[in-house]
Amino acid sequence: MQQTLTEHLQKILQNKNKLETTLKVKITNKEKNLFIDGNPEEEYTALQVIEAINLGFSVDRALLLKNENTILQTLNIKDITKKHSLENIRARIIGKHGRTLKTLNKLTNCAISLKDNQVGIIGNAEEIEYAIQALTSIIQGSKQGHVYGRLEREKKKERLRGKMDLG
Repeated sequence: MQQTLTEHLQKILQNKNKLETTLKVKITNKEKNLFIDGNPEEEYTALQVIEAINLGFSVDRALLLKNENTILQTLNIKDITKKHSLENIRARIIGKHGRTLKTLNKLTNCAISLKDNQVGIIGNAEEIEYAIQALTSIIQGSKQGHVYGRLEREKKKERLRGKMDLG
């Protein structure tokens, strides 16, 4: 049995049946503490899903972690920069009307969520590496356009490598 603390208890309780059937675990709570009971692998996956929900991902997006090729990676903005204007850095990640975040989601094929000073990324390992590089560059002050261009070049290289492998 695993225990974890959750900030989004209501969201988890509203989707409790869906989470229990999909993850094959039993979820109980005592105040904000969640207790997860099942076999160890399923408990670990359930903890990852709950961590993703705590980072602000939707339940459906968090359940993508059930796929063994999909992982959750978290970045702490404070670990990447020494700047004290964390509000400005969060604004750079989100972008005007959320455009930067949407563009990064699209270019990296990852789901990205921002909560306080934590950035959560859900995707496969290779795509998460691109997302981490892009987010690190933006946090450190690179222009968004330069980051997008680098991501597009990397994608193009990947497609060319894929064609060469087949040929």
